Amino acid sequence: MNQNGKTENSAAWQAELAELKQERNAVILAHNYQYAEIQDIADFVGDSLGLAQAAARTTADVILFCGVHFMAETAAILCPNKTVLIPDLEAGCSLADSINVTQLREWKAQHPQAVVVSYINTTAEIKAESDYCCTSGNAVKVIEAIPTDREILFLPDFFLGHYLLKTTKRPMHIWVGECHVHAAVKPEKVAAMRAAYPQAEFLIHPECGCVTSCMEALASGDIDAQGTYILSTEGMLRHTQQSQAQEFVVATETGVLHRMNKASPKKKFYPIDETMTCRYMKMITPEKVVHSLREMVYPVTVSEPLASQGRKAIERMLAIG
Repeated sequence: MNQNGKTENSAAWQAELAELKQERNAVILAHNYQYAEIQDIADFVGDSLGLAQAAARTTADVILFCGVHFMAETAAILCPNKTVLIPDLEAGCSLADSINVTQLREWKAQHPQAVVVSYINTTAEIKAESDYCCTSGNAVKVIEAIPTDREILFLPDFFLGHYLLKTTKRPMHIWVGECHVHAAVKPEKVAAMRAAYPQAEFLIHPECGCVTSCMEALASGDIDAQGTYILSTEGMLRHTQQSQAQEFVVATETGVLHRMNKASPKKKFYPIDETMTCRYMKMITPEKVVHSLREMVYPVTVSEPLASQGRKAIERMLAIG
């Protein structure tokens, strides 16, 4: 694979993959942050919520998950009778690693009556200790579904938690965790890119490190609210298709720009920072995808009763939508 994520013989690996998919009765699910070549051969491309929904409804015997480990775990929890594979076991997540199950149990002990809401970027162990899961796309709905008299613990993303605090007006305790990619977005970078592309709309993911300051700046008028949107990755894609704007500055992992360009080829998309790439997502390569399905490696399983406990939190999320 070269530096642009392209393989030297795309036709050959795509042909082999097509044969293997048919032979294994497999479906390929890919996250928005995957290399463009992997997105192009996937049966479904989307965010964490969309991928969980796709896993839950597939009739395939094998789910080849092109994403990070917690996502494959989610598929394994939802599909206990299917084989779930991930092409690289080392594809982890800095946000999921920001809290462990011992820390969560201690936190819960301090707030025994609280409802625990875990962002889906968490391990199966964390999900099993949670009441609800959520993604950036449905987090507001999940919080609003909780009775107003209940205390809330939200984890692990501090920036998404703060966004929910201000958006829903619900008091909650927020774990101080972050994604190494999204945390790198600083307010000064926002200002520089908005100045460089004054006609562009500005789209920002609620995981980003500048969300808190951006929301405050929007409220105070320091950032022009016109043309500024805080959206999930799927929300960004829908917005760019529907908007009359022709240029967009996008603050999230750069992989999502591939879908935006495919959906709206006449519009222009600028990453807020070219270096905003997830090293874990980019561990999945076309060669590893083919190897995974050829050799049926690497299976991801979640044992009982962990799977049953985690499934409750995930299914509550899916029921809310």
